[in-house]
Order: sequence, then C-alpha cells, then structure tokens
Amino acid sequence: MVKYYLDQITAHENLNAYLEVFSEEALEQAAILDAARKQGKRLGKLHGVIIGIKDVLSYKGHRLTAASKILENYTAVYTATAIQKLIDEGAIIIGRQNCDEFAMGSSNENSAYGPVKNAIDNSKVPGGSSGGSAVAVQAGLSMISIGSDTGGSVRQPADFCGVVGLKPSYGRISRYGLIAYASSFDQIGIFSKTIDDAALVLEVMAGEDEFDSTVSSKPVPAYSKLIENGNSSKKVAYFKETLFHPGLDAEIKSKIESYLKDLTAKGYIVEAIDFSLLSYLVPTYYVLTTAEASSNLSRFDGIRFGHRTKESIVDLNDLYKKTRTEGFGEEVQRRILLGSFVLSAGYFDAYFTKAQQVRQKLVDLTTTVFSKYDFIVSPTVPTTAFGLGVHNHSATEMFLADIYTVYANLVGIPAISIPLFTHSNGMPFGLQVMSASFNEVGLLSFSKEQMLNKL
Repeated sequence: MVKYYLDQITAHENLNAYLEVFSEEALEQAAILDAARKQGKRLGKLHGVIIGIKDVLSYKGHRLTAASKILENYTAVYTATAIQKLIDEGAIIIGRQNCDEFAMGSSNENSAYGPVKNAIDNSKVPGGSSGGSAVAVQAGLSMISIGSDTGGSVRQPADFCGVVGLKPSYGRISRYGLIAYASSFDQIGIFSKTIDDAALVLEVMAGEDEFDSTVSSKPVPAYSKLIENGNSSKKVAYFKETLFHPGLDAEIKSKIESYLKDLTAKGYIVEAIDFSLLSYLVPTYYVLTTAEASSNLSRFDGIRFGHRTKESIVDLNDLYKKTRTEGFGEEVQRRILLGSFVLSAGYFDAYFTKAQQVRQKLVDLTTTVFSKYDFIVSPTVPTTAFGLGVHNHSATEMFLADIYTVYANLVGIPAISIPLFTHSNGMPFGLQVMSASFNEVGLLSFSKEQMLNKL
C-alpha cells in the first residue's frame, strides 16, 4: 500500500499537494507492521492506514514550516498528541502537506512553496488553508489527511475537492503540537472519502491530554460503532439568510432548496429560522482571529528559532522588522497588522470588545437553536472552486468565501462538509451540517444517512 501511494504522489507531483514525502520511513514502518501482522500481534485500529499531515502539525525529527519562509529550516522537537495517537494505532505518516502560510487563506495560494492545484481542474484552487490535505484525499495520494480548521480550513477545501471534511467540537482533539493561528478557534480536523473513516480517525485522536489545558475531559464515544445504529434525530433547521445571500451561486441555492424539500418528504422536520447576524460573522471572525494571530505569531522573532535576516542591523527592532518582512508572506503580514490595529489602545473597545460581544450573542443564539433542533444545514461555500489568481486582487472577496463556515468556529460547535452535489460546471460542492457541541455521534450518523441516500 505504501508503494502504491508513493507512486501516486510521484505521478501527481504537479498538484503540489506535498511539501515533503517520508518515503523511506513510511516503507520501514510498513515492513514493521507487516511483520507484526504475520506474528499474530495485536493490530491497531488504524493498522497500515496511510495518512498525510498538514504542515502545521508537529512530528518529531521532521521539518515543520507552516508553508512559510520564516520556518524554512525548522525541525520539530516533539510530536503533536493527535499525530502520536494515530501512530500508536498503526497509522503510517507518509508526508507533510502544503497549505496556506500559517493556515491563513481560503485558496492555498498563500504558501511560500507555491499554490496547490485542484485535481479535478488544475486551473482551479483546491480551497484553503488545508488545500494540500484535501487534494491528497481527492486524488488518492493518501487514505486520510489531517488538517486544521480555524474558520473553515477543513470544510471549505473538502467542499471544493468533493471529499468529507470534519471539524470536531472545540476541545474534542488536543491542539498540542498544532502551530497556533487563533487559539480559541483552532481545531484539528479530518479529510476522508467516507463518514466511517472520519468517525474511526476521530475516535483515535479525540480525548484528554495533559499538555493541552483547553482539551475536553468528556469521555470519547466509540464513534465508529455508534454511527452504525443510524440516526433517530429528525429536526433540521436552516438560516433563511444563508440561502438568500447575494453572493450565493444560483445553482447551489437551487440544489440545496431541492435537497431540503426531499428531506421533508422523507419525514424530517425542516424549518427556516431567522439569522440576522449573518452579515456580522466574517467581520467578527477576522477581528478576533487576527488579534489572536498578532499575539501568537510574535514568537517568530528571528532570535529563538526559524529564519533570521542576514542583512546588517542597527538594533533589536531592526532585527525584528527585517526578519519578519523577509519571512512572512503578504497575507500573514496583512493579518498581523490588522490584529495589532484592533488591539491598539484607541481601537480596542471599538473593534475587539465589540467583536467579543457579538461572539457571545452567537453563542446564546446557538444554545437556543439546539434546544429546538438537532442540526443546522447550509451551503459550505457560496461558490464552487474558483480559478487560480481570481481573487488575489481583493482580500475582502477572499474573506467572504468563509461566510458560512466561520460560524461553527466562533461558537465552538462541530461541523462537517459532505460531498452531495455536482455543479453544471463539473465541480463538486457540499452540504455543511452543524450540531450542538460534542454531538459528533449525531452529526456523523446524520451525515452518513445523507451520503447513503445520495447513492
């Protein structure tokens, strides 16, 4: 299996999905697992499963760059808890995957190592920031990919690439070993071809961790077994404003409206509810995440690790400025500047405090919705995958690609994009499903039913 995937990766190098492939190491691990099987030893839940990891996850002894020049030659000194759990259950890590620099982007065009291309149409983006991870599953370059999702960075590329993309509840999986973008939003997520695969991988990665004070201590359900029982929950809501947003592609709107009618015909209770805060989601998200990013990325200073300028310097501030200007790409610089601005003395209350108040309103709204309904459904993205370079002139247009996905991160609930539809332009698009916090069993069961109904 490892040889097969190595051959596939080589054959599809033009997609630029991988930044580094661990060829020899993966073959050695495969040989060890083969020997263990022949000797009748206990096999892990993921015995021989070939997994690629986004280049923001720490894997000891391997390079870790966050697709940035500022970490160009950095080698990880420890392994992320989630990755270690995969390895302990027999998974084989085959390589690190390309992404938007520091997970900041919606198209995977912000990588210092070049853009990733969509395998269905190489002229189009795969989505971001976990674009390399999505394409690896889409093109058969790994069985599973592990990405990160701060505002849709698993679900949006899953939608563009026609695969399953799961973001669990905030705190369901330890973030120890994940390079931080916005700590109160970040969550490790999963790309797969099936709901069953996503459920099994979640089962392995979830759970307590002494190295992460924000991880949940709730017991981890046996997701892979529990979703086999089907889903008895039948109450589904959708926000009216999501289907009547001016940026939503007409065909996506039409197909999702037809899908909702079909759900009703199958016995589900499907109701529209008002969501007057939709237009506030993206501004709130970008105020808060950039504020956290400006703090998190201050550690990349050219002193402790990573890139340091080779130009002559006059003082410490000069070292910082030159190192960061050389090391950070344009989008990362933009977000650091925006975050520093909203945290500055004259603007803190006007922007950061106000955004936190909106976030609390969203949390209250979410509690109310899930007291009446089991799931919220929506489009995952307003359009299908767009062309490479199309939105490079406008950060605002790129930000609006996240309008449907950031909500789940703002309130910490689990969300999934499932590949149910194909557009007349030939590109796939998905349905986003959200549930109450830590109701991944219900979310996965419902999603599996929808995938089976599609077949």
